[in-house]
Amino acid sequence: MKLIVPHLNLVVAWIWILLGFLSGMILGLSFHREDWLGGYGSFRRRLYRLGHISFFGLGTVNLLFFLTVRTFATVGEGTQFASWGFVLGALTMPICCFATAHCPRFRMFFAVPVLSLILGGSLLLWEIIKL
Repeated sequence: MKLIVPHLNLVVAWIWILLGFLSGMILGLSFHREDWLGGYGSFRRRLYRLGHISFFGLGTVNLLFFLTVRTFATVGEGTQFASWGFVLGALTMPICCFATAHCPRFRMFFAVPVLSLILGGSLLLWEIIKL
């Protein structure tokens, strides 16, 4: 299967939405325990929730990218870089959340998904403005 822009983003979108369902199911098995991961307001539990919801949020971002780019006559270099920015952001955000939940000094690695997503969003906006 050959994945090209924006098809790759569509595949990532639906995989991430499915992972959101699966991670919710797995995490939901223990949510009833008041002290699970240090309690509802604990740093660790907040990051688990953020990682879980990032699957849905970034899956949706990749789906919106796919739907937007389908309206373009051609896919230029900026659009290709935006595509990879959204994919990299989606891949690394939940990893950063779950890793930082267990090792707080990893929080500096949040720069990778955040900068990837900012780059992807900026490049896509630039391509839309050029239309």
